[in-house]
Amino acid sequence: MCLLCNKVLGNDAMKPSKLQDHLRRCHPDKTEKDLKYFQTLKDKFQKRPTLDRMFASTSQRNDDGLRASYNISLLIAKSGKPLTIGEKLILPAVEEVSKTVLHKPASDIIKRIPLSNNTVERRIDEMSSDIESFL
Repeated sequence: MCLLCNKVLGNDAMKPSKLQDHLRRCHPDKTEKDLKYFQTLKDKFQKRPTLDRMFASTSQRNDDGLRASYNISLLIAKSGKPLTIGEKLILPAVEEVSKTVLHKPASDIIKRIPLSNNTVERRIDEMSSDIESFL
C-alpha cells in the first residue's frame, strides 16, 4: 500500500523498481525526498489511531462492561421496551457489529456486559432510587 495515496499496490514484497515507478508516476514531488522522510511517514501510519486499537485499549478496563450495562439499562428504561430486549436484541446486535465491522470475535466484549433480565431490572431500580433520594 502506498502511504502517500493509500492505493493498494500489491503484496508487501513488491519489487523496488515497481515502487520507484509508482513514486515517479504518482508522486513526482516526492522523488527527491530521502529515506528518513519515508521512514517517518511509515511510523506515523503505523501509529495512527485505528478502530481496533481504540477498542483494544479501552476494553482493558474492568469497569467498562459495568458502565455499558448501566447505560444500556437506562436506554431500555427510556424506551419502555421489555427488559429482555438486552439479551434478545442488543447483545446479538453488538456481536454482529463486532464481527462484521471490526472483524473480531465478540465473545470477549459480550462477557463484560451483563444484560440479563434481572440485571437490567436491578440497574433500573438502583438508578430510580438514586434519583428519588437525590430529589
